[in-house]
Amino acid sequence: MRAVFIDASPALASVMERLVRQGDIPITISPTPDIKSADIPDVMGMADIAIIDHTSLPIEVALACKGLKHVVFLGTGARSYMDIEALNEIGISVDLIKGYGDTAVAECAIGLMFAAAKGFARMDRGMREGQWLRTEALELRGKTLGLLGFGGIAREVARIALGLGMKVEAWNRSPTQMPGVSFVSLDRLLAQSDVLSLHLLLDNETRGFLSSERINAMRPGAILINTARGALIDENALYEALTSGHLRAAGLDVFTIEPLPANHPLTRLENVTLSAHSAFRTPEASDNLIEAALNHCRRLSENRTR
Repeated sequence: MRAVFIDASPALASVMERLVRQGDIPITISPTPDIKSADIPDVMGMADIAIIDHTSLPIEVALACKGLKHVVFLGTGARSYMDIEALNEIGISVDLIKGYGDTAVAECAIGLMFAAAKGFARMDRGMREGQWLRTEALELRGKTLGLLGFGGIAREVARIALGLGMKVEAWNRSPTQMPGVSFVSLDRLLAQSDVLSLHLLLDNETRGFLSSERINAMRPGAILINTARGALIDENALYEALTSGHLRAAGLDVFTIEPLPANHPLTRLENVTLSAHSAFRTPEASDNLIEAALNHCRRLSENRTR
C-alpha cells in the first residue's frame, strides 16, 4: 500500500516529513499545492491512498487513478471538492479529519467578530491612505452571540464568548447542550443575535442555508461571521443586506468561489473584513491535521493486512 499527498504546501510538506514514522507505509509528498485536477492520475500512479488538501477530485479523474481506493481529505469540507457518495459507489472511501483545528478556527471567528464590531479593517485601510477614520464601534460585552450549528468549533467559540461576558445562544440540527449556552429555535436565533456565527457542515441540506429570506430575518444591525463554508450563504443576498444597512458588518474567511475573484463585489464594501480561508492555519492545527492523516493511513494499512 502506498499514499501520495497530491497537493502539499511547503508548510504541510514539512510537517508530514517531520511526523512520518519508521514503519509507516511509503508516502510520496508532491509539493504542488496548485495542482490541476487533470494532473492527479499522473501524480498518483498506482498508489492506493490520495491525501488531499484543497484540490477538486471529479469522478472521471478518480476513475483514471487506477490504484485509488481511499481518499484522506485534510479537513471536513470534502463536499466542496468531491462527490463523496459517487466515489463510494465506485469503491473509493473518503475519510475526513475533524477537530484538528477547533481552537484555531474559533479564535479566528472571535477575531473577525472583533474586527467587524470595531471597524479595524476600514480604519487600517484609511490610515494607510492618510485618512483619520474614527469609527463608532460596537461594545460586545452583554451582546448576544448566536451560533448556527454547534460542533467542536462552535463549542470553542462559545467558551471564549462566555468569558467575554457575551450571552450565547445556539441552534443545532441534532440535540446537544453546553453549560451557559441557551439552545433556541432557528427563528429566535436569527431575530435575537447581535452577532451570528456560522458553524454548519456543508452538505446537500445546508448549501445556501442562510438564504435571502433568512438573512432578512436577522436582527437589523447584526454582524455576520463565517469561518465554515462560503456556500452556506447566498452571497448576493449578503451583499444586498450589507449595502442596505440591514447588516452592520461581516467577517468572512470562506467564500463560494475560492480564491476570491479579483473585484468580487464583497471586496468593494467597507463594512466587510476578509481573510483567505486561513482560520485553521496555525502550527498547532497543522500538526494535529497531519498526525490525524497519518493515523488514517496507518489504520487503512493495518486493515488491509488483517
